[in-house]
Amino acid sequence: MGGFSIWHILIFAVIVLLLFGGNRFSAMMGDVAKGLKSFKQGMADEDDEKRQRYDEQRRSEPPRQIRQDEPIDVTPRREDSAAPPPRDDQAR
Repeated sequence: MGGFSIWHILIFAVIVLLLFGGNRFSAMMGDVAKGLKSFKQGMADEDDEKRQRYDEQRRSEPPRQIRQDEPIDVTPRREDSAAPPPRDDQAR
């Protein structure tokens, strides 16, 4: 009810082929394929540029030093919580 059946799609495809012809239709599909290929290549180039900027930034920053006497806090936190997690020596 209100949707396209397989017969509707087949009739539409036949009409499109009659209007545009086989050669022109395949040429249009080739142009669409070239456009998609160009789009994917542009996206890959953009990703490469982002990766290159990230690598340059990582190389320019010195590694962060951690004091040996300070324990490392590996407690998972929620981003929206304002209170710091309790320390081991505090009552929970």
